[in-house]
Amino acid sequence: MEKRYRLGCDIGGTFTDFVLLDEKTGKMHIHKCLTTPKDPSDAVEIGIKELEREVSGYISSLYEIIHGTTLVINSIIERKGAKTGLITTKGFRDVLELRREIRYAPYDIFAEFPKPLVPRRLRLEVDERIRSDGTILKPLNEKEAQEVVKRLVDMGVESIAVCLINSFENPVHEYMIKEIIEREYPEISVSISYEVLPQIREYERTSTTVTNAYVKPLTGRYLSRLAGRLRDLGFNGRLFIMLSSGGITSVETASQYPVRIIESGPTAAVISGQYYGKLFNIQEIFCFDMGGTTAKSCLIQGGVAGVVPTFEVGRVQRFMKGSGLTIQVPVVDLMEIGAGGGSIAKVSSLGTLQVGPESSGADPGPICYGRGGKEPCVTDADLLLGYLDENYFLGGKMKLDKDSAKKGVEEKIAKALNVPFIQATWGIHDLINETMAAAAKTHIAEKGGNPKIVTVIAFGGAGPVHAYGLAKKLGAPRIIVPPNAGVGSALGFFTAPRAYDLVRSHKVTLGDADFKEIEDIFRQLEEEGVKTLEKAGASKEDIRFERSVDLRFVGQGSETNTPIPESDFTTLSKEEIRKRFDTIYERLYGRTYPDNEVEFINFKVRVSLPVKFIQFPKLEKKVKGIEDTIKGKRPAYSPKQKDFIPYTVYDRYSLYPGAGFRGPAIIEERESTIIVGEDAEVRVDDYGFIWIEMEG
Repeated sequence: MEKRYRLGCDIGGTFTDFVLLDEKTGKMHIHKCLTTPKDPSDAVEIGIKELEREVSGYISSLYEIIHGTTLVINSIIERKGAKTGLITTKGFRDVLELRREIRYAPYDIFAEFPKPLVPRRLRLEVDERIRSDGTILKPLNEKEAQEVVKRLVDMGVESIAVCLINSFENPVHEYMIKEIIEREYPEISVSISYEVLPQIREYERTSTTVTNAYVKPLTGRYLSRLAGRLRDLGFNGRLFIMLSSGGITSVETASQYPVRIIESGPTAAVISGQYYGKLFNIQEIFCFDMGGTTAKSCLIQGGVAGVVPTFEVGRVQRFMKGSGLTIQVPVVDLMEIGAGGGSIAKVSSLGTLQVGPESSGADPGPICYGRGGKEPCVTDADLLLGYLDENYFLGGKMKLDKDSAKKGVEEKIAKALNVPFIQATWGIHDLINETMAAAAKTHIAEKGGNPKIVTVIAFGGAGPVHAYGLAKKLGAPRIIVPPNAGVGSALGFFTAPRAYDLVRSHKVTLGDADFKEIEDIFRQLEEEGVKTLEKAGASKEDIRFERSVDLRFVGQGSETNTPIPESDFTTLSKEEIRKRFDTIYERLYGRTYPDNEVEFINFKVRVSLPVKFIQFPKLEKKVKGIEDTIKGKRPAYSPKQKDFIPYTVYDRYSLYPGAGFRGPAIIEERESTIIVGEDAEVRVDDYGFIWIEMEG
């Protein structure tokens, strides 16, 4: 049969989202089902089968599935990875606990750090040493290495991480240990730092390699099981996995380097926002994706979302920088806060209202889900404020229990705070908006943006419900809600390129640098990248390369990334490189230091294929006028009036190009609901995007 369909599948903390794209017509079919935490592939199979009822026989015409998953990050947070051992250079056994010797809370004498993924008894040393220039100071004793590997295997490890000092300059000893493990214990998974992260900084390199080893067996089994279940369903196309950096890659690469897919799911909505920013030529977009468990956001400037080289997982203090495990892989610069539809509301020990960061998740979920939840959540408040229709949640597939939600808020919040019921209910909704707005202002300011000029673009099941309240607190002038916003992450998979990022450290001053040697490093990275994309079915002729270098002043502790658009480094002069560095440095920090020498630290390459653009079908006018799109009216809470007032309820699927109206309004679709206050204007464009213009 003709291969015409692509399927995006995003596993979130509460719901698993599906978008089926017919590339021939541009039509999209949307589906949601509850996530199955014990085995996420169960929800994938359930959703694919349920989509068959809407699009009969589509699986045999499906040529591509793109998948984003929270499996890797959840296994780290919940400590459900493999029993892992670490082999390192003599004297470096405790680098995971020494970290950077920086306290994230300097005045908190009880501040805790996360326990290393590998306990000390499973961290063993080998007596070898490589100098910083890559020359061998002390050769590795193969017999000693064999004994160390045997000791770890005898202690029952499933996976081994190997991270030796200065191996990014010369990996010969790491490869010797890898060869021993693969030859003598082929059932043991192995990750060496030269393949995972051949980059300077010992703690970050060790932590990243250990994390990769910790989740590698689990991820491999999951992806293998998922691929098998898809084959059993009749799928014979290609399965791709979303990378944290915003690209997509093959199952083989994701299985080998699962540390690259830790932020797999949340990244996709940002890629959607980036795509829409370029589509509408909007310079400042604040991408806002609020689901059932968390809210993720990102400032997109000039159509480009920032990518950072380092991030943290498994924080002891969830939103306190420095309290988690450091992972050094490219990741989209996301801000994540514990604010979702399932965020639990409670009264704190100080007698004040607190919402989040704890979440009820998918099981049991908010009280109104009727699945055994006992704690009032944000979704319960949204329902009681009239913003959600208990009979039209998920298009009517899931009826909400309004009476139980009301009882929960009254007993757990209103009585405990001794305030009227409506004040308690509005307090839950408004406080979560305030929490998100405060974090958003900080994030925007850090990137040099201005919240009063950004366009908020809303995704997720809860994003369009809260976008109006968030925009009011930010002072943002405009909101965009794209079609199928409730499954924005799954939709983002279609706009993500097949891409992979590679890095290699080689420390040398600009004055002493051999540009031919640097060109050889870039060529090696590009060859590795081509092999990776060829595994994903890419043709070598279509592959693009983006080069950059990390430079810093000699003695400085952090680097400045400098793009290199040329395809041959030897054509450049040292004066040109210095000029580019000074220009970027001065833009970032206000001044530069022409007399100070600079040095190269990292060489980076991004290999990618051209993006496949989505052809959105134009809306058709199926009704006579705006009156025919109205489903009715229902009372909902107005913060301006401090009371319930009639909101006009519109059917999003009946809206047509050029349709316009003023709030107060509620616009309903199956996967989400848009709330518009009385001081905002709504218009619909040719492709079904809803533009909300705020007054003032």
